[in-house]
Amino acid sequence: MAHFATALVLWNVPLAWAINVTIPLFAPYGSYLMSPTLVSFSIEQDRWPDWAGVSARNEFTYNALQNYQALTGRPPNIRVGADSADHTIWSPDVQIISDEVFPAPDSVTPYPEATTLTVGDEYYALSQFLPSGTRMIWGVNLGSDNVTNAVNMAKAIVGAFNTPEVQNAGISLLRLEVGNEPDLYKNPTHMLRPKGWPVQDYVADWESVAGPVVEAVGISSNTGPVTLQGASFSGQGYTPREIFALGILGSQAGQTISTISQHRYSANFCNGGKLGLISFMSKTSVRGNISMFEADIAATQAQGLEYILGETNSVACHGAPGVSNTAGMALWVIDYTLQAATKGISEAYFHQGIGYKYNFIQPITLNFSTIDGSPLDPPELPHIQPIYYGGLVVNTFIGGTGTAEIIELTVDDDNVSGYAAYEGGLLVRAVFVNLRPWVQDSTGSRPSVHLDLQVMLGLGEDDSSELDVGLFLGQTASARRLVIQHADDVANLTWAGQSWENVDIAPTGELELETISLAAGVDLRATEAILIML
Repeated sequence: MAHFATALVLWNVPLAWAINVTIPLFAPYGSYLMSPTLVSFSIEQDRWPDWAGVSARNEFTYNALQNYQALTGRPPNIRVGADSADHTIWSPDVQIISDEVFPAPDSVTPYPEATTLTVGDEYYALSQFLPSGTRMIWGVNLGSDNVTNAVNMAKAIVGAFNTPEVQNAGISLLRLEVGNEPDLYKNPTHMLRPKGWPVQDYVADWESVAGPVVEAVGISSNTGPVTLQGASFSGQGYTPREIFALGILGSQAGQTISTISQHRYSANFCNGGKLGLISFMSKTSVRGNISMFEADIAATQAQGLEYILGETNSVACHGAPGVSNTAGMALWVIDYTLQAATKGISEAYFHQGIGYKYNFIQPITLNFSTIDGSPLDPPELPHIQPIYYGGLVVNTFIGGTGTAEIIELTVDDDNVSGYAAYEGGLLVRAVFVNLRPWVQDSTGSRPSVHLDLQVMLGLGEDDSSELDVGLFLGQTASARRLVIQHADDVANLTWAGQSWENVDIAPTGELELETISLAAGVDLRATEAILIML
């Protein structure tokens, strides 16, 4: 049982400057509803049995997902697919998985993706080991351009979700996704299609495979219970606007698309190199990586469809050492995910594998370093990575009502982001993130900003006035702080005084709820976040 400690916490840190932050008391026009599954996960298909468990559930995966579910009332959605989905063959002679072929590991990619794998019906039935209430998206092979295989995969997927084991576990199939990042099929590293393969040919190819898929499994509309997830493009190689203009939504399969997915990574580590953590801890960079999709979001919503980031994370090709595995990414994921929500992106599926540097969760024992592939002695037990804490903060901010709406707050500082959450139209929570990096070789005193909070009454410019938020809402509020020693640390974070860095992935330590004097404002150190419960 957790022990609770409530105290007025005074941070003895140098005050560099003060910022006035105005928070609307009522949800302004244009606020977006936050999905309880805003933080969701995409899992590389080749190692799905490791994540789920085979003869019994993977307890570490299960507990990690349940921690998130406890905060919002819903477990994260799970997408299984990605690149290896386009290399998967279904066989009636295989129970779970066989014939996996992996490239040789190296120091850049210690845990490579399979180039070939064969699966059977029980592979999909492993979905039964996820937390009850989980909704899933499953990838179907388009890359092989084999209609028979795609139809067989789809039948096996739908069949698994009709088994008593999966149904009794409370797991449901939400969508099928035919093809992964088809805009890359023409690239030399893929070459699943001719060089220069145009978007017109993609649409025709997709329709020729997805049409038989939806017919075979009885998907006839985009209202469910099972629909298709469309696009799944790598960034802007092709765009939803292009395929809409080419009439994809009028095709047999296109009429079953409920959701448009695009993918985004802020950089890539495919050929190694050195990437800087500080460039990722950038308010400007986060916004640039989200705003590039605004036209596609608008076009998607104009069609009455949902828009998601169906695969995303920090650095493509499994993450970069010294960036993706660091504490700074916990702050990055808070700002990145909430920024996405303010733009109308309903869910962000953070990609995961086995041994990937950017994982939230390393769900099995690892025998080789994720950083350079060197042998580990002793092996590394299942564990979370720092970015997992960012998900805890986001889900606490979302809350458990399923009705919270979000706006971004104007914070006149290049490093500090702020967001407010509303329930029933009334302000209930605010979160602030200081992305200014404080790293292990930083010198001098750790800088801090002071936030002076003011509430705005009224709903518009002609009916608004500002009051000290402490006077209006009471003198104090409860707050939780994400404490990080250094942005480039790889462990030893705490969220409200507690740590999840243990084999049970359960909080240890006393829960520290700070009592904040709202009239006095709040201090926020470099490389830190605070959530204020109003």
